[in-house]
Amino acid sequence: MKIHGHDAQVTAFRAAMDSPRMHHAWLLAGPRGVGKGSFALMAARRLLAEASGKPVAQSNLDVDDDHPTAHLMKAGSHPDFRQLQRLPNDKGNLARNITIDQVRALRTLFATGTSMGERRVVVVDSIDDMERGAANALLKNLEEPPETTIFLLVSHAPGRLLPTIRSRCRTLMFGPLCDKAMASIFDDQLPSLDPAERISLISGANGIASAALAAASLDLSAFATALEELASTGDPTNAVRSKLAQSLALKAALPRYEAFLQRVPGFIAARARTSTGMALEIALDAWAQAQTLSAIAIPQSLIAETVVFEMAGYVASLAPQPSTTQR
Repeated sequence: MKIHGHDAQVTAFRAAMDSPRMHHAWLLAGPRGVGKGSFALMAARRLLAEASGKPVAQSNLDVDDDHPTAHLMKAGSHPDFRQLQRLPNDKGNLARNITIDQVRALRTLFATGTSMGERRVVVVDSIDDMERGAANALLKNLEEPPETTIFLLVSHAPGRLLPTIRSRCRTLMFGPLCDKAMASIFDDQLPSLDPAERISLISGANGIASAALAAASLDLSAFATALEELASTGDPTNAVRSKLAQSLALKAALPRYEAFLQRVPGFIAARARTSTGMALEIALDAWAQAQTLSAIAIPQSLIAETVVFEMAGYVASLAPQPSTTQR
């Protein structure tokens, strides 16, 4: 397990670990797909490895794969660790939310002392996916934290969380990855990928690693063509956005739908960086709306066809506007 490109976040968290009193709750906030979940798991592994009393040879947040804590975490059997995330339902699909019952199940973890050291860790990935009752139940644990427990809460849209939850946490912000970090991720996960294709994928992902990897695995080249057409023509007949919406509304298209949600804000952001004046204002407004819709579409179970049509509309708004000057 590696962390790519978040050196400042690693340094800040490491400094907190080395301080006399580490804050009990951390909000790992930033765009979806930049590695916050991986950071949370790696931080949890390091916290538990150090608490175990077994030597940890690596520095920062690294833990050797042959460390006992690493073995237990990989097997999903560490007694002092819990991860809350959406679970598969009876149909094999992920549930809409993290439920209150999942949060209440933490009571068994807190009812007894730690098993393998002086610390427990709970990772929630993501807290945006929690139903309201679950969020309120978790808040009680944050207000009266169980002794020696660290909470790592992943959030793609921290502004939508309960203010009382945000106030109990120390926030660690994450941003899009640089091209060098993106390239190192491809070196690890897709080392045989054609170099030219890798450059193209990194360029189109705007620092969102999961979007680039999804594009590589799902052959999302059609997205690039459609987005370029939307941004250049404005799609006056709605033909392009209608076709996209219909193709991504099917249940079988869920992975491509999720990739589309991640890709659109990055595409708009890339356009904004080369825009000025009114075009820049339009692009920034479109980016803000696309970012918000991307973050809430799945947790709130919004209708995929409607979401895609609206997201495509944000891209279409980037098209050059015809002059209205009268001669």
